[in-house]
Amino acid sequence: MSKPAELGSLKVGHNIVIDGEPCRIVELEKSKPGKHGAAKVRLVAIGIFDGVKRTMVGPADSRVEVPIIEKRSGQVVSIGDMVSVMDNETYEILEVPMPKDEKLIERLEPGATVEYWKIMGRSMIVHVKGE
Repeated sequence: MSKPAELGSLKVGHNIVIDGEPCRIVELEKSKPGKHGAAKVRLVAIGIFDGVKRTMVGPADSRVEVPIIEKRSGQVVSIGDMVSVMDNETYEILEVPMPKDEKLIERLEPGATVEYWKIMGRSMIVHVKGE
């Protein structure tokens, strides 16, 4: 899920959908309107799931999509190629891809409580909560 926003209202650290992929903005440059044109926004964003750098240029008043991030917590049920996580509120079991961060992988174990994000129908483990 995503919601519309104006390109000129975004800041560094905000999220945006570029080419159907949710991304986090790392660089943003706004140019002032000139005699014959509107203000332009140039941004560089990095994909949340794939880590690919994407750029976008457009008028400041254009509409863009901003992904809605659901931050939830769950308990690890099992670990294999995918991590099975049971949501703490709904008790549904999700198959979440193994995180890429080595420090997260070391702390993952069955029974551990994790914070995971649901973004546009995909999930990722962000944080392992300490005891």
